[in-house]
Amino acid sequence: MDNTKIRLSFLSFMQFAVWGSYLICLGQFLGSAGLGTEISWFYAVGGFVSIFMPAIMGVVADRWIHAQRLLGTCHIIAASFMLLAWFYAQSHPTLEFGPFFTIFTCSVAFYMPTIALSNSVSFSILKKKNYDTVKAFPPIRVLGTVGFIIAMWFVNCCYYNDGAFGFTISDTNPNAGFRFQYTDMQLLVSSILGFILGVYSFMLPDIPTAGKKDEGKGIAAILGLDAFKLFKDRRMLIFFVFSMLLGVALQITNGYATPFISSFKANPEFTDTFGANNATLLTSISQISEALCILLIPFFLKRFGIKRVITIAMIAWVLRFGFFGIGNPGSGLWLLILSMIVYGVAFDFFNVSGALFVEQETDNNIKASAQGLFMLMTNGLGASFGMIVAGAVVNHFVTPTEVNGNVYMTGNWSAPWLIFSAYAVVVVVLFNILFKYKHNPEK
Repeated sequence: MDNTKIRLSFLSFMQFAVWGSYLICLGQFLGSAGLGTEISWFYAVGGFVSIFMPAIMGVVADRWIHAQRLLGTCHIIAASFMLLAWFYAQSHPTLEFGPFFTIFTCSVAFYMPTIALSNSVSFSILKKKNYDTVKAFPPIRVLGTVGFIIAMWFVNCCYYNDGAFGFTISDTNPNAGFRFQYTDMQLLVSSILGFILGVYSFMLPDIPTAGKKDEGKGIAAILGLDAFKLFKDRRMLIFFVFSMLLGVALQITNGYATPFISSFKANPEFTDTFGANNATLLTSISQISEALCILLIPFFLKRFGIKRVITIAMIAWVLRFGFFGIGNPGSGLWLLILSMIVYGVAFDFFNVSGALFVEQETDNNIKASAQGLFMLMTNGLGASFGMIVAGAVVNHFVTPTEVNGNVYMTGNWSAPWLIFSAYAVVVVVLFNILFKYKHNPEK
């Protein structure tokens, strides 16, 4: 019996579980460890390394090292640095930004290329087994989102104290101060999962290199930089510029959603509410929505076209930030939940639909490079620049405050969320004025 899909589903599950164990709740730990004002840099660095590391590792996989081996090697290196970050945090209750950020950056630098490598490995193995990748890959990829969510739930509920592990959803539990979502234990979880996945990757079917197939090509062509010639097309130029502007929004709630929700614990009115005590669990609704909204994209694209679909995504970002600006974990919990639900539309209708638009509108010889350019503008330049600016905005209104022995990011959280919402409004208006596209349902 062919177990290819099962093996690749486990690969996808673990690939995003490694990330989900810390991505959403890292800000909570940083705030409690004295780096609350530096949260933006830890989320921006993923975008910075995504500018060059995936391209470099892609060339290495094509020319020198079998893709599944390179995938395993990158995961083991990333896990090693994450483990080192955990050791450093264990010995430094109040973190120093320089050393900890450097170690963390090294881990992220080797993890980010594995996202593309994991997809490449899956596609290659499926083709080798004569599967239709269009039909076979989406269910496998959905298991990645499931892995991300389960890892979030685990670090939200798990605690460690006096040599014993347990699970709780309430910070009134006497051990609750050691819940993983607030501590460096989330880094250890990510590291352990990374080592497991690194070893597992070496057990996947072999994917030989293509050799020096790029012999004679310039470095720009090898790295996919020839896709920049798309900027000569005014419509594509406008599309990529707005991809960068909307990419600004991508990491903001990853970095600040959980510190924002947890900050309500400093307010006696919300201290014991479910939402304030389970920020990571609450935020996981966003990933559930993301998984479900992928299924809506084919219908919306065919019915409304790329311009309207991306407009819907932009409006969803307006609502995502706006609901955060007026919600709370008490009587306003329903607003926070609505914000989580619209995230699926905001993320998928832009990222997935944008990738499909690039696929349709570019020539065959630069399709892969064009997809790389789309990722560069959104998850690279846009997300990195957005997090740095967002950090400055948040730090203007919010400061780390110690309450009952715990540190929370407290202040006027409504102001930055409503500023981000207003920014999304400006982007959606300008996009609809400047981007010209006539939808053809039959195309």
